[in-house]
Amino acid sequence: MTIGEAAKRAGISAKRVRHYEEIGVLSKAARSESGYRIYDETDVHILRFVNRARNLGFSMAEIKRLVGLWKNRRRASREVKKIAKDHLVGLEQKIIELQSIASTLRHLSDRCSGDDRPDCPILQEIEFSSNK
Repeated sequence: MTIGEAAKRAGISAKRVRHYEEIGVLSKAARSESGYRIYDETDVHILRFVNRARNLGFSMAEIKRLVGLWKNRRRASREVKKIAKDHLVGLEQKIIELQSIASTLRHLSDRCSGDDRPDCPILQEIEFSSNK
C-alpha cells in the first residue's frame, strides 16, 4: 500500500510516517520501481502502536525502545515494565509540578480584582519571580 493508505489506516499523516522512518522508529519502506514507498500490514500495525504510545506520552526515544522490544518475541517483560515505570514516575512528577502551578495561578487570580485599575498581583508576581 502507498504511504497515504498506510497513514490513513494508522490514523496519522504521511508526513509523520516519513518522520518515523527518518528517526528509525519504522524501518525504511520498500520502494516500487517508480520510487514510491510501499507499506504492508505490519508497518500499519507498528504505526498504530507508535501512535498509541505517543498518546500515552512516551518520548520518541522510549517509543523506539518499545517498538524494538515489541518486535523481539524473546524480550524480557521486565525491560518493558521498567520503561513504563520510569515514564510513570516522570508523569507523576509533572502532575505535581502542574498542580503547584495551578495552585499559584488560582491564588493570584483570586487576589486580582480584574477591574479597570492597573494594579495586578499576577503581573507583579511574574515580574518579581523573573528578578530572582
